[in-house]
Amino acid sequence: MDSTTLPLVFSRAEALAAGVSVGRLRGPAYCQVFHDVHARAQDAHRLRVRALAALRLAPTGAVVARRTAAELLGGVVPPSADVQLALPTGRLRVRGVRAVRRPLAVTARVGGVPVTTAEDTFLDLAAELGLVDLVVLGDSLVGRGRATPESLVAASASLRGRRAALARRAAAHVRSGVDSPMETRLRMLLVLAGLPEPVVNHIEYDEWGRWARRYDLSYPELRLAVEYDGRQHAQSQRQWERDVERREELDLDGWRIVVVLAKGVYREPERTLDRVVAALRDRGVRVGVTSDEWRLHFAAP
Repeated sequence: MDSTTLPLVFSRAEALAAGVSVGRLRGPAYCQVFHDVHARAQDAHRLRVRALAALRLAPTGAVVARRTAAELLGGVVPPSADVQLALPTGRLRVRGVRAVRRPLAVTARVGGVPVTTAEDTFLDLAAELGLVDLVVLGDSLVGRGRATPESLVAASASLRGRRAALARRAAAHVRSGVDSPMETRLRMLLVLAGLPEPVVNHIEYDEWGRWARRYDLSYPELRLAVEYDGRQHAQSQRQWERDVERREELDLDGWRIVVVLAKGVYREPERTLDRVVAALRDRGVRVGVTSDEWRLHFAAP
């Protein structure tokens, strides 16, 4: 072994055997991730590398779990400062690692890293996340092809204990075809206020049966769309021009679009609900906010 063939994570002994001196190991080219587990400096803060480093210290059979597993699976979840592991036996007390003991019947692998399955990760995080964040996670796991709405519903149905009700409810709200976490949050704002749930990813075709346009959230029978407009749109002149042209086309086709910015979800959720209610009523739907549950998840600061 030489320094060019060192694995992503390695011990002090392995580095010395590869010809890396103690001085070089302590220098800027290398970094100690955890006690006696090192990596090259440019790799040391990558989540996959930190996960592999933690597993080197864990008992045989340990896997990455919870928020760390969710991130490696491509899910969207509030990050954890620690690497989170599940251990089939034993214990592990290392600063920067959180490990719990639990039986593991089935696992997955992401980039060579053993992780809990998408379904088990979803169930595990029902103990840590609120309803909206859990739906965001579910939508993102489905979007990455790691799970399906049906597999999350089935997994939640078999769960027992205090987190079962939340997991089942969140799984029932998971949808396919969601493009971003903010679309999930916007959809859940409407649903938790008691408004009709919009259709996700509705596609309109032209008179020749060709794909014409897609709506992130919409009420197709009303020709009404509710769309989240991310900051990147305002930062791109070309994208902004395309959006203007697209919305002019919608006007010609009889569609109405309610555009929601980030502040409409985080700072002004009530105003967003008022705008959507007004648009629905304008389309002839007698509707209004019938639940205050949205305030538990979207209350403005």
